[in-house]
Parts: sequence; C-alpha cells; structure tokens
Amino acid sequence: MWCVPRLDDEYAERMEDVLDLYERAYDPQQPVVCLDERAVQLHGEKRPGSPAKPGKPARFDYEYVRRGTANIFCAVEPLAGKHLARVTKSRSGAELVQMLALLARAYPRARTIHLVMDNLNTHSLTTVIKHYGERRGRALWSRFTVHYTPTHGSWLNQAEIEIGILNRQCMGRRRFDSLEALDHNVREWSRRVNREKLRFRWRFTTTKARAVFRYSWETAQDQAA
Repeated sequence: MWCVPRLDDEYAERMEDVLDLYERAYDPQQPVVCLDERAVQLHGEKRPGSPAKPGKPARFDYEYVRRGTANIFCAVEPLAGKHLARVTKSRSGAELVQMLALLARAYPRARTIHLVMDNLNTHSLTTVIKHYGERRGRALWSRFTVHYTPTHGSWLNQAEIEIGILNRQCMGRRRFDSLEALDHNVREWSRRVNREKLRFRWRFTTTKARAVFRYSWETAQDQAA
C-alpha cells in the first residue's frame, strides 16, 4: 500500500521529479536506473528433508537454523530490461560504493546515469568520498544524476518491483544456508531476466499523482506552511 503520511512541498517535489523522469523516452546516453537493497535471512535445515519425486511432493521441516544475514542490491533499467543484482554481506556504505562502481562500469558511454534511490544516509557523496577518497569519490559520483524518492515514498522506486520479482522467482520459500548459495541463485536469476530483457511499464504519472492525491503546487505549499 502507499504510505503518504504528509503531502508537503518536499514530498510533492521529489515525487514529481521521479515521475517526470519515468516519462522520458528511452535514451541510451542517459539511462534511467533504479537501485534498492533488501536484507535476507540465511537459514539452514535443522532436519534433513526429501526432494520431490513422481507422485510425491518435496518435504521439509518447518524448523530451521539461523545462519546470519545477507543483503541483495538490485538495480534495474526498466525501459531497457537491463538488470544487475549483487549479493553482499551487509548494506554498509562500502558495499554501496562498490555497487555504484559496478553501475558506472555497466554504462561506460553514458553522459550521465539517472539514478533513482531512497534518501538513506549512506546514499550520498559523503559516503563515496569516505571509501574512495576525495578525487576518486567525486569522479565516481559525477557519473550519476541522483533522484531521491521522498521519505515514505519508496513505492516510487521501480527497484522495489525488481526485488519483489526476484523474491518470487528466485527465492520463494527456499532456504539458503550460506552467502555462496544465495549468490549463486541470484546470479542465475539475473542471467535469465537479462536474456529475456524483462522490462517494466510504469503507468503512474505526474498528472495521475495530482488527481489521486488531489493537490497542486499551491495546495502542497499551503500544507507545508
């Protein structure tokens, strides 16, 4: 469900910035890429199960052993059907910077990469400089034109759709007892959706947003005041 606790000027401005970006025609020189991350629990089997056989379903015990946690970064270019998922030990600033470096290398000829992500405190130039240094950090950050979703506006990030699809198609009810097992399956899923060039068709526009939320810039500014 959408969670819009307060539609103020900042929320409307950021929302419309992202929605206007999604309405742009496809331009390989200025790709629109959405990025998000998700924590994953690693679980091992406490008792051995049995695989599926003809006429018999697979069986597994409901009890499990905790094996720690992991993180999955998901990036998607919705109009091109280009996907990049990466499994990491955590969602630390260092891991984010490595993900940004992978994205920059994935678009070597782009004039700029329009990057949609939420406004988490690690999603900043400061984090990149901290881990890459001043010169190298600014050079990496300059590859991107960042578009932040508003607070409580993560539903505007199409990478959330990507994570939902990954969860259903790659993970489901399966248990992964190690970082390596999770990484292997996520890589296989990424290869498949990239071969298929799975694209998203985003239909929620700025015009529809103003109709649904019943605001104009004047009413948004009044609410902010």
